[in-house]
Amino acid sequence: MINKDSLTHHISQQFNAELEEVRSHFLAMGGLVEKQVNDAVTSLIDADSGLAQQVREVDDQINQMERNIDEECVRILARRQPAASDLRLIISISKAVIDLERVGDEATKIAKRAILLCEEGEAPRGYVEIRHIGDQVRKMVREALDAFARFDADLALSVAQYDKTVDREYKTALRELVTYMMEDPRSISRVLNVIWALRSLERIGDHARNIAELVIYLVRGTDVKHIGLTRMQEEVQGKGKDS
Repeated sequence: MINKDSLTHHISQQFNAELEEVRSHFLAMGGLVEKQVNDAVTSLIDADSGLAQQVREVDDQINQMERNIDEECVRILARRQPAASDLRLIISISKAVIDLERVGDEATKIAKRAILLCEEGEAPRGYVEIRHIGDQVRKMVREALDAFARFDADLALSVAQYDKTVDREYKTALRELVTYMMEDPRSISRVLNVIWALRSLERIGDHARNIAELVIYLVRGTDVKHIGLTRMQEEVQGKGKDS
């Protein structure tokens, strides 16, 4: 099993430093992406087009961070040829940055919807759902990143489990909003923007789950993608694998 102390166990201090640096860069990117999600949801609920525009402007910075971290991972793989837990760390980071970048993309889409809704003026139906699911998804992103920072497989498991709740509530909200549009065709344009924003939130939850699954792989050494929540729980709460 891997933990934070594993990062400083090498004879080469340079290798220790490289591992810690790429991990800290990943967490810095995570912090920026988390803020982007928070600001995107806030801009939509508060009809703040200025904040929404700020979210859109951060997207290029996040894309550059992803490229930089990917290059760091490739250099470490080429120079150090890491094994066991070190290899899992680099693989996990190289995969998780893709999910982080996609979270940033979805936050940007929400910000675009916020700007469109500001231009339309009237507050549409669906803001209660945006606020509720937005709070849940923001918590998932925060806890997935916390789990990565602390090598906490139990917290990662709870994030993966919570994704089911978000998916269920998204589908319920979708049905209600479609019914509302059918009853009031004048609302279609506004409500469609809310539906697309909810879709982006649901996808952010999926990416948070992906990151959580990578934390479990990192800590336990088991690939838990596509195995179902029951078996995932058994892997986390069992003895796990040694690195």
